[in-house]
Amino acid sequence: MTPREVLALLREKEVKAVDLRFMDFPGLWKHVTIPAEALDEHAFEDGIGFDGSSLRGWQKINESDMLLVPQPDTLFLDPFRSDVTLVMVCNIQDPSTKEDYTKDPRNVARKAVNYMKYSGVADAAAFGPSLDFFVFDDVRFDQTTHSAFYHVDAAEAAWNTGRVENPNLGYKVPYRQGYFPCPPTDHLHDLRSEMMRAMLDCGLPVESHHHEKASAGQCSLDVRYADLVPAADNVLKYKYVVKNVARRRNKTATFMPKPLFDEYGSGMHVHTSLWKNGTNLFAGSGSSGLSEVAEYAIGGVLKHARALCAITNPTTNSYKRLVPGFEAPTRLAYSQRNRSAAIRIPVYSSRPKSRRIEYRLPDGSANPYLAFSAILMAMLDGVRNKIHPGPPLDKDIYDLPPEELTDVPPPPGTLDEALSALEKDHEFLLQGEVFTEDVIETWVNFKRREEVEAVRLRPHPYEFALYFDS
Repeated sequence: MTPREVLALLREKEVKAVDLRFMDFPGLWKHVTIPAEALDEHAFEDGIGFDGSSLRGWQKINESDMLLVPQPDTLFLDPFRSDVTLVMVCNIQDPSTKEDYTKDPRNVARKAVNYMKYSGVADAAAFGPSLDFFVFDDVRFDQTTHSAFYHVDAAEAAWNTGRVENPNLGYKVPYRQGYFPCPPTDHLHDLRSEMMRAMLDCGLPVESHHHEKASAGQCSLDVRYADLVPAADNVLKYKYVVKNVARRRNKTATFMPKPLFDEYGSGMHVHTSLWKNGTNLFAGSGSSGLSEVAEYAIGGVLKHARALCAITNPTTNSYKRLVPGFEAPTRLAYSQRNRSAAIRIPVYSSRPKSRRIEYRLPDGSANPYLAFSAILMAMLDGVRNKIHPGPPLDKDIYDLPPEELTDVPPPPGTLDEALSALEKDHEFLLQGEVFTEDVIETWVNFKRREEVEAVRLRPHPYEFALYFDS
């Protein structure tokens, strides 16, 4: 769609406002809204100014002026606003040089795709993220000098079987038994259907929705794969719809990886494959129907997995999910059907175009532009250097004796450990100047200062249970 066609659409749909979206460095969607009358063709070339110093990890105060440049091919009508509002995702530019901003996550993603094409390995990278989330009915949390707590509740939660509800009708989801129950046990079917319809209205192709494995409102909607940059755009659209539909129904949704103790966490399993001239490069005659290119790509991801975690699992909470017993990956291995391995090879279909790998470590707290770009760069490094992953581990990893796990490393146990791995291993991300040293350094410093150290310095409520009577 051209800028002129966008302006014609504004008139056709009687649009009252234009919402300009972009992503900050850590991974939250930001926006500014202008009257529809204020948008003209020049805005698509000259951009619209904003203060880049007020965003986390971006510009210094003396270099604050930045430009939002709307991208016509990203537009959709916002189903949640009272006035007819058209949304467009923007790229970020420096107003002095008109160059794309190195710390704009969407720019990193675009550079990753360009580098892939320049390398000659592939001309397209398909990404199909599968996100889990929780829908709660009540959330309270606080942190002060003298107190700290959180409390979440959901009407369908197993812990509410004995609650006085006048009447309590039962039909609660048992702990760890939330996968695919029918209503009335599945309290959230209609809510997910509403999310599905809103996503379709926004141009986001949904394939299915279902209750996930945990009690207390864990859900998932499966969306169709796309090229890297549109796939990352779709993750943000997905999260926006989920949160706003929940809010509209007086509920709240979170993509926090592990909000409940001793229950399944929420991941963002990333299905991916490389393509060239319309042919899936991952389809072949090897193990699980994979090609040599796919095996090398797996080798690259596994080699760099510990460093990737700093980007794909970017919160201190992320590592509370990566523990045994909850179908979360606990070893850096690949397997045909094993969901406890870092990489699973789906075998639902034998069609060549369906051949792909599923990287199971990432979670929904990740910045999708940076996460998908980093995964792609690891795959390309594996192909370029012919890094073979070795044989698959087609066993139940949770039940393997220690001697069989000696040569199968675990993912990092903490965010700090992952950041240290990224500091040591990020040369593969710098190829083609996709990531830059400044981007890596800013990411590591921000995460350590604002999250790792912030959590480390605060007493944990469970420490009172452990140590108060010391």
